[in-house]
Amino acid sequence: MPAPPSPPHLILVGLPGAGKTTVGRRVAERLERPFLDFDREIARREGASVARIFAERGEGYFRAAERRLTEELRGSAGMVLAPGGGWAAIPGNVALLRPPGRIIYLRADPETVLRRLRRSRNQRPLLAGPDPLGTLHRLLADREEFYRQADCVVDTEVMDLQRLIDAVAELAWTFRGE
Repeated sequence: MPAPPSPPHLILVGLPGAGKTTVGRRVAERLERPFLDFDREIARREGASVARIFAERGEGYFRAAERRLTEELRGSAGMVLAPGGGWAAIPGNVALLRPPGRIIYLRADPETVLRRLRRSRNQRPLLAGPDPLGTLHRLLADREEFYRQADCVVDTEVMDLQRLIDAVAELAWTFRGE
């Protein structure tokens, strides 16, 4: 008897600092699935931080690395993925994984994201300038139409972390049953 098919990839999209990595890691643990953070994987492969890749090789180089990673993942399933904040806006990326992959947009206001990022020690190259809040507003304006093409939107503004993890895990189970 053949093994049951793997569930589709669960892909979390949203602004930098929306919670893709934090939520994704915890949801993957709960669902007993592998988790992959694109930024960390690309940094590992390149032997340099994302900030250094942006500074030395440029955003275009980084986006090409994201694309290569996405192409590799096309042939697999069952992971919880946390691509970079701009991944969904790059033409063709979403189509490589969906269908069957399912996308959840973790919606967060730029002000909330900035508060979260100030508490973390992560370097975000696109937010390194003098007006990170203005940059977040511009990123959201540029990317939201792509984020909203997700299968579901989860508003991170109205839930604490545990409820957010519960909601995303429940959606993953719903997607598996389709």
